[in-house]
Amino acid sequence: MPANTTDLEKRLWDAADELRANSRLKSSEYSVPVLGLIFLRYADYKFTKAEQELKQKSSRRREVSKADYQAKGVMYLPDVARFSYLVNLPESEDTGKAINEAMKGIESENEELSNILPQNYNRFENSLLVELLKSFNKIDIDTDLEGDAFGKIYEYFLGKFAMSEGQKGGEFFTPTSVVKLIVEILEPYHGRIYDPACGSGGMFVQSASFVSKHRKNPNAEISIYGQERVTETVRLCKMNLAVHGLSGDIKEGNTYYEDIHKSINKFDFVMANPPFNVDKVDKEKMKGDLRVDEFGMPRADNANYLWIHFFYSALNDNGRAGFVMANSASDARSSELEIRQKLIETGVVDVMIAVGSNFFYTVTLPCTLWFLDKGKTDTTRKNKVLFIDARHIYQQIDRAHREFTPEQIEFISNIVRLYRGETVETVYDSPLLKENFPEGQYIDVPGLCNVATIEEIKEQGWSLNPGRYVGVAEKEEEDFDFSERLEELNEELEILNSEARELEERIAENVNKLL
Repeated sequence: MPANTTDLEKRLWDAADELRANSRLKSSEYSVPVLGLIFLRYADYKFTKAEQELKQKSSRRREVSKADYQAKGVMYLPDVARFSYLVNLPESEDTGKAINEAMKGIESENEELSNILPQNYNRFENSLLVELLKSFNKIDIDTDLEGDAFGKIYEYFLGKFAMSEGQKGGEFFTPTSVVKLIVEILEPYHGRIYDPACGSGGMFVQSASFVSKHRKNPNAEISIYGQERVTETVRLCKMNLAVHGLSGDIKEGNTYYEDIHKSINKFDFVMANPPFNVDKVDKEKMKGDLRVDEFGMPRADNANYLWIHFFYSALNDNGRAGFVMANSASDARSSELEIRQKLIETGVVDVMIAVGSNFFYTVTLPCTLWFLDKGKTDTTRKNKVLFIDARHIYQQIDRAHREFTPEQIEFISNIVRLYRGETVETVYDSPLLKENFPEGQYIDVPGLCNVATIEEIKEQGWSLNPGRYVGVAEKEEEDFDFSERLEELNEELEILNSEARELEERIAENVNKLL
């Protein structure tokens, strides 16, 4: 019987983290090479399984060739890249050099991995590498592995490294529970998926998991397209896809100035967690960019609404988008309000979900999940938006981090399914669904959810802040989180400061014209 994957992940992480603690390495120096070794162990596992199957079928007259492995969708490994070869090297050997050669060997035999795998193992102490190889070699191929075990191990390590690296970690990793919620609401059963800020590829991995959960083959149902600015993160993403048995078209480039995938009106699904509140984007370099043509260039020195443009413009006529956005974007004023009004008036804004603080590694602030659906303009939902306040739905992981449980993800996504008139999913059968929707049909629930018309949104100054529509539950919780409230007030202050700076610039411009 396969071991519990969670126990296996934790066992491997504890071993790897203990080794790092006894070295002189920072987490950021250690993460990519360790993830590379997980990739190597995965490649060896797949190769070994294919080798056993092919040997049983082969005849004396015909030897097994590289083409036979490729026909099975398995990466071909030269002898120097076999895990057994590396583990059994004498401890006096230069293990770092041997692992570098293994990575080079895999890249030379598998063109799609060219220039992707880490090759800096000679920087590590020999004893550290020997112990890491032994740790990962303890994964028993016959008893420990089932399904997507290596992918889960890779994701687990990604999350742990991201948490330990804090701000930098959040740049390449979106917490898995948030990604799962976005995917459950978008329902990417089939089609082209695009993430223009793809980080380590979590959106793609969870989309594939969603397809698998519904008994389909992800490689047959979805096509993956990503763009990422940081070279190292592109490598993390490609390795992440590979250990999940996926392939995709991942390109390196700055999304503000490069639309590498020629994204306009192209994709069935767009999902992303872009960086919040980025300033100093060179709008001169963006002049004539058709991605911002429909609603116009935002004047504020803040990239949030550029990203919203990118996501909207990439959708085809029935496309859906789901993305993370700073809370401030829901109420931003001036040119951003004008853009938001136009977006709302098209009828594509579908669902807005307020998420509490401490879900992300980059920011402790609460955020909002936006969902657009171009296909709903032909439905009864055209002039409506569903608002959900999920700020009080979470599980505390530790003092500084929260997540959604599988039951909570199912509950929130089932609210959306009821609103859309779809069948709910009841794998976890959360009692919250029966408590709040006893008739099995959507109703507004004070403090939880509300469907507002575009006319009602107009009355609220085109705000997309769920708190304005959902109201307060009848029995409001009395525990007041001072630090959370302080963070919210600080974000409001940042919005006001940004607006003040914008007004100052416009006044200065007008004064110059008068003079």
